[in-house]
Amino acid sequence: MDMKKLMKQMQQAQAAASKIQENLAAQTVEGTASGLVTVTMNGHGKVLGLKINPGAVDPDDVEALEDLLLVALQDASGKADALQQEATNGLRIPGF
Repeated sequence: MDMKKLMKQMQQAQAAASKIQENLAAQTVEGTASGLVTVTMNGHGKVLGLKINPGAVDPDDVEALEDLLLVALQDASGKADALQQEATNGLRIPGF
């Protein structure tokens, strides 16, 4: 194979990967736990926001709020993973 052609293909692949990374950073997903807790993440899984409905706060049952937070985080994380899978056409590419 021609070395120049190979280098050009590598540069194109790097540019495509960079574009995918940018697109994932710009996309957001929300995960929720019964609407009481909502977590917003970008396509890389970075938490961008957290909203807690006042009805979810019971000082006598902090464990319930912890459970809601966990469910919302897992929901958002699953959606971010799905965005990554879609962006990479299901390929397991390191760094995505």
